[in-house]
Amino acid sequence: MEREVLEAELVLPTHMKFKKIQMYDKYPKGQARGRHWKHLKQIIQAENYENYPPHLPTYVNIETPPSMHPGKKICDITGFEAPYFDPRTKLRYANTEVFKTIRSLPNDYVQRYLALRNAAVVLR
Repeated sequence: MEREVLEAELVLPTHMKFKKIQMYDKYPKGQARGRHWKHLKQIIQAENYENYPPHLPTYVNIETPPSMHPGKKICDITGFEAPYFDPRTKLRYANTEVFKTIRSLPNDYVQRYLALRNAAVVLR
């Protein structure tokens, strides 16, 4: 029977195209299953930055100019993006519920929130 198989011109593929390939066939043990991203800590450990001259830009010493885009305005209470601004207290807020909370705050609390943002002002 082996002689007949050897003489045959028809060679069958190892797997049929219409069948799904099993994961262990596609990726034998020890092989990666796709692209693995490295974390910055892994990149820094892999490179020997001590050997580079200090003027060369690396992940450790990159200096960039300030952004040309305006900074996002953040709600002082919730931390969400704040499209609104209270002119009386100078606090930024995200919605009406936060606005009600801001208006009910005592003056010293408002000053503390402004101090966190480095925008402390004396309110009248």
